[in-house]
Amino acid sequence: MLYRPLGAALAVILGGAAQAQPGQDRHFLMDAIRGDNSEMMLGQMAAERGASAGVRDYGRMLHDDHLHARDAAVRVAGRLGVPDTSEMMPEARQEAQKLRRLSGPAFDREFVRYMAKDHRKDVAEFRREAHGRGPVAELAQATLPDLQKHLDTALRLSRG
Repeated sequence: MLYRPLGAALAVILGGAAQAQPGQDRHFLMDAIRGDNSEMMLGQMAAERGASAGVRDYGRMLHDDHLHARDAAVRVAGRLGVPDTSEMMPEARQEAQKLRRLSGPAFDREFVRYMAKDHRKDVAEFRREAHGRGPVAELAQATLPDLQKHLDTALRLSRG
């Protein structure tokens, strides 16, 4: 009699190490959608206001890639009962305010600096999530190549 509950408890404990808990999945999805909203808005801003063709092209790429990533995240969120949101990440709202005061090469430098910092964080978070199992981990795995491309592009643009 004792064996069955103990076995079930061990299965839950061991299984939980490889699979995120529902609350963690929900939090990750909400942040992913907010992050996509943020990157779309900031990317659009760079596409319109960037001084260099490289920054304008990067802004368009960010907008388009994050639009697709957002669609995928919203589909997964819907299956898991996580609501859609149009919110942005608080730090991205602050960055948008900062960028609105800049123009020319100063805009480009600040935009690329922020994108490199933000995408370093995003890549790390998505790598952690990608080690799990289930639809949220699969979403993270599918999104990682674009996030890495965005980081690499920001670093290349920062070197001139």
